[in-house]
Amino acid sequence: MAVTPFSASLESLDVDPVFALHRGGKIEVRPTIPVRDADDLSLAYTPGVAQVCTAIAEQPDLVNDYTWVGGVVAVVSDGTAVLGLGDIGPAAAMPVMEGKALLFKQFGGVDSVPICLDCTDVDELVETVVRLAPSFGGINLEDISAPRCFEVEDRLRELLDIPVFHDDQHGTAIVVTAALRNAARLTGRSLGDLRAVVAGAGASGVAVTRMLLNAGIGDIAVADSKGMIYEGREGLNPVKEALAEVTNRGRFTGSTEEALAGADVFVGLSGSTLPEAAVTSMAPGSIVFALSNPTPEIHPEAARRHARVVATGRSDFPNQINNVLAFPGVFRGALDVRASAITESMKVAAADALASVVGDDLTADYIIPSPFDERVAPAVASAVAHQARLDGVARR
Repeated sequence: MAVTPFSASLESLDVDPVFALHRGGKIEVRPTIPVRDADDLSLAYTPGVAQVCTAIAEQPDLVNDYTWVGGVVAVVSDGTAVLGLGDIGPAAAMPVMEGKALLFKQFGGVDSVPICLDCTDVDELVETVVRLAPSFGGINLEDISAPRCFEVEDRLRELLDIPVFHDDQHGTAIVVTAALRNAARLTGRSLGDLRAVVAGAGASGVAVTRMLLNAGIGDIAVADSKGMIYEGREGLNPVKEALAEVTNRGRFTGSTEEALAGADVFVGLSGSTLPEAAVTSMAPGSIVFALSNPTPEIHPEAARRHARVVATGRSDFPNQINNVLAFPGVFRGALDVRASAITESMKVAAADALASVVGDDLTADYIIPSPFDERVAPAVASAVAHQARLDGVARR
């Protein structure tokens, strides 16, 4: 996609349909009750509102019943890892956060507020979100660069009693797990039968790996820009060291391509390039998820010449791995039961529910439903809410 120079005039920008759509922003706040006369005003604002304030002061949990707090999510970013654009700052991140808020409402019926923070220090990020938290029923972290994103999320989950969810990690992991479960079923296998290689040890790569381990994958190994991650490799940060302890039972120490020989699954989340020859070396009935955007690690048509199932992150090819299949339903379910957290088993339940939407319609070109399938968000929300109750984190 061509990038319009920043020096272009507003008139010339508005000729572009993308800029025309974004003019004035993509979301707004609307009242839920009418204010038609003085009586309405006295109930909605002063003096009537004082009664509600007093009740909440005496019983703080009432804020969830008598304000919008219990049903609204903060979409928070520092602009350091925006889509494929990198560290472009908080102002330039706002169109993406607005878009996220739009998708929350469109697909999950969840109200949300985009918040772009002008700080990147972990302590400052955590402190700022904690101070904002009383206004929200959940926190969706977005486009915060690794490895800081792991610490930010972990600390916020410890400090807050509302759901904290880094979508770049867990949204991607949920959809990948659902799609891979169906791809395995299509080829007559289960997750436990598969050996996978993940290219990319950033936020999404680490989360996908962890979730596939939780879901019972047979074996999985991860590569970063320096090659395969394994125990004893020098220069690993703490996140990768922890990953090395639970992955790569085959002790692969070379390149991604070398590890793919005989593997069942490739998951690309790195922006790297995968040679077609590497796919030919994989096991029969191989599965290729080339998820980098806008350019997959290998062109889908090339991968299809050798793999049984191919998925990408793009909407113009079958089997799009799109986070919008996960996060609206996850938060809808968590908010519906006022969950205090989103547990690992809630994420697995979301993946299982998403996979089940495909049902008996499963084909090589349909291992994951469309974001526009109206069954998706309700199925995910119901599964998440049910699991929250089982896990003891539901408060209603």
